[in-house]
Amino acid sequence: MRTQVVIIGAGPAGLLLGQLLHKRGIANIILERQTAEHVLGRVRAGVIEQVTMDLLDEAGVGARMHADGLIHEGVQICVDGTRHRLSFKELTGKTVMVYGQTEITKDLMDGRAAADVPSIYSAQDVTPHDISGDRPRVSYRAGGKTHEIVCDFVAGCDGFHGISRKSVPARAINTYERVYPLGWLGILADTPPVSEELIYVRHPLGFALCSMRSPTRSRYYLQCSLAEDLDSWPDERFWEELKPRLDDEARDRLVTGPSIEKSIAPLRSFVAEPMRFGRLFLAGDAAHIVPPTGAKGLNLAASDVRYLSRALIEHYEEKSDAGLEHYSARALARVWKAERFSWWMTMTLHRISDNPFDHQLQLAELDYLFRSKAAATAFAENYVGLPY
Repeated sequence: MRTQVVIIGAGPAGLLLGQLLHKRGIANIILERQTAEHVLGRVRAGVIEQVTMDLLDEAGVGARMHADGLIHEGVQICVDGTRHRLSFKELTGKTVMVYGQTEITKDLMDGRAAADVPSIYSAQDVTPHDISGDRPRVSYRAGGKTHEIVCDFVAGCDGFHGISRKSVPARAINTYERVYPLGWLGILADTPPVSEELIYVRHPLGFALCSMRSPTRSRYYLQCSLAEDLDSWPDERFWEELKPRLDDEARDRLVTGPSIEKSIAPLRSFVAEPMRFGRLFLAGDAAHIVPPTGAKGLNLAASDVRYLSRALIEHYEEKSDAGLEHYSARALARVWKAERFSWWMTMTLHRISDNPFDHQLQLAELDYLFRSKAAATAFAENYVGLPY
């Protein structure tokens, strides 16, 4: 088999890249280790930046997003029972949208199927070969047989645990990591949200987040220990732990109900650089991880795809490799700014330690944020997405 670009991974990054390339006539094949049903069943991020919305429109899959997505003009931060609102619209003129990653994945899958572009699911033992040469190959097993695709480029969009980054010699990669001593216990419930906007909660008992996926579906998170056992968290215990962290209005509006999904996610910051190795390019979680506090994970993946898709289009349409040569540096410049913002939000809003000094620093940081227009503007600029 022969194609121009092999994309490893059928998450939002891989699907979006494939759709953008197809729109410009660049042949591509997506290889995915899991089944399509498994990929579609993953519950992930829900806040997307304007630039991510623009890319989904460019890919031709934005209609349902505009119909069902919830535009948010601001965010609220609750500190020890008192809520403070930061208006993105007033501070930056921009907004964000709440539209679940599961829905984005479905839209991209449907768009790819409508275009009749090949995606191979349940592809086992996917392995890139000869990425330093001019004819890279990717082998995989499917249907009990081994197959091979010859291509011009390989895009590794297969996540933190995928094969793409592991295919590169360790000495060729610099990695940077911070593992936080906490996790997020999250539930999804078919109950109305407590607020029309996200509420980030800083509380002595620990962090909480009140979010949503629709006007009738809520997403809540609690800070928890990494040693927690999910089975020890029945729904009733979750609601009882959430209530005292909320302000009076949110507590009065809280509607509890059975969860339809529950999980514990560890918090980690991770960057691997560079993001290019010969003809292999990393994008999304294959190259970097951010804590979910800043809502940057999916948006950073889209940012990478924007840089990479334009570089590949430039290569094929203009016969220029300038975009490919600068891909890693351009992507990483944005990645590190998002890493900084996500780290700052994590350290400022969570109960990181029992040291009273740390507690007072958090309060001082937040008080400055609420009182200074310059600080609030910097926060809003980072949350809605920095310019390219």
